[in-house]
Amino acid sequence: MADTATRTGDTAGNASGGASGDPLTKGFRSAEQGWPELERIPHPPRRIPLLGDLLGASRHTPLQDTLRYAWQLGPIFRRKAFQREFVFVWGHALAADLADESRFAKHVGLGIANLRPVVGDALFTAYNHEPNWQTAHDVLAPGFSREAMAAYHPTMLDVAARLTGHWDRELAAGRTVDVPGDMTKLTLETIARTGFGHDFGSFERDRLHPFVAAMVGTLTYAQRLNSVPSPALLRRAGRRNDADIAYLHRTVDDLVRARAGGGGGEGDLLDRMLDTVHPGTGERLSAENVRRQVITFLVAGHETTSGALSFALHYLALRPEIAARARAEVDRVWGDAEVPGYEQVAKLRYVRRVLDEALRLWPTAPAFAREAREDTVLAGEHPMRRGAWALVLTAMLHRDPEVWGPDAARFDPDRFEAPAVRARAAHTYKPFGTGARACIGRQFALHEATLVLGLLLRRYDLRPDPAYRLRVTERLTLMPEGLRLGLSRRTTPAMPQPAPLPEEEPSAPGCPVHRPSD
Repeated sequence: MADTATRTGDTAGNASGGASGDPLTKGFRSAEQGWPELERIPHPPRRIPLLGDLLGASRHTPLQDTLRYAWQLGPIFRRKAFQREFVFVWGHALAADLADESRFAKHVGLGIANLRPVVGDALFTAYNHEPNWQTAHDVLAPGFSREAMAAYHPTMLDVAARLTGHWDRELAAGRTVDVPGDMTKLTLETIARTGFGHDFGSFERDRLHPFVAAMVGTLTYAQRLNSVPSPALLRRAGRRNDADIAYLHRTVDDLVRARAGGGGGEGDLLDRMLDTVHPGTGERLSAENVRRQVITFLVAGHETTSGALSFALHYLALRPEIAARARAEVDRVWGDAEVPGYEQVAKLRYVRRVLDEALRLWPTAPAFAREAREDTVLAGEHPMRRGAWALVLTAMLHRDPEVWGPDAARFDPDRFEAPAVRARAAHTYKPFGTGARACIGRQFALHEATLVLGLLLRRYDLRPDPAYRLRVTERLTLMPEGLRLGLSRRTTPAMPQPAPLPEEEPSAPGCPVHRPSD
């Protein structure tokens, strides 16, 4: 659980823009510096010198270890690793208080800070006092508008057709399909083509594209840094990581130069980065900032969505009655259209609820950190100094029995019917983070994922492996490990005409949160 800010001398800052010499805002802060009454917060038993609470912990599944402690220790607890203390929160009342933007802001720490050598002050790695993230956010926000999403839709369909072509070949050969691997190929190609006009040829390759291999390498190294007391213990891996970063930077710089010198593309995200001026300042993104945002979108734009699709397909295969209900909706809404139009995807309300529920049980970005803007008291009970921070365990918040009931571990898409959503407290569903720094691409991700689930349900029946038990692998995101599904082509044709839909309050367009407070 080391933090890059400690090693590089980066200034963490706070939401109020504290002076760089302020010891409360510079570098990593262990919890005892920011929580005056830390001793009141429970921690695991059997704490030992040097290792702290790491006895029996797995360096491969640190998050899942922490989730087990969460059940034992309650809605707020702490863990210690290598003399550094961390506070974790998952109770809904505490998480709602941390979502208060007037008192708390995003904290960049843990694995996210480990990616700063790769992407610097990009959208999800920038510290609050750094101006580039706001500039990039304002320039890029129109790229995720309704009009922009409609323009990306044909490319999403094209990439999905490459996936189904690949699955048809696997089916004809009598093979099961590698769900996480294929979903990763799909989402990478989608963001690469819609965002930057680039084709990695993922479905035509036996091995990863070198750029993809380098990207996976940097993510793996960032995760490994969290499990060692010093990067000096990873010298060989560090040299490899340096080479991966250099390759990523060089490749994207070449792509940007080619686009800048070639008269532009077709209005994708890269065109926006190069051509759009900030609406308030008239400023353009620098070449370095463009490179950082490109890599950020490639990493974040495929990792999280591929995980969400993989978990959803896992549950659909296990629950044929849910798959049948979702498939019937696809047939009813899409009818005999050869491919669905953009507006038809938003009408898949039950399919969308399947995706929402998969993200509830396994939010692929499983936690987010919040820091105090000023001295405050969390939920009226726990004093925090300015700059003190806590990690909100989204995967536990989404299973809080006080919110989701005693059956919170059960997969049930009807939890996201409109009356159930209205009845729940605010800030209880956070798959894309919270506040001003929440994921900018959430509409993109949800449209893509809903479209792909609809296309796959329309085409295939899914068969689970009876011997498979869900295992979750942890990079910076969560993904089912070793998930393979059998397929059969559907024999029932789609209905010739879509039947009228019952009146129902829709979700917010393209977004899995249903009101401003979420």
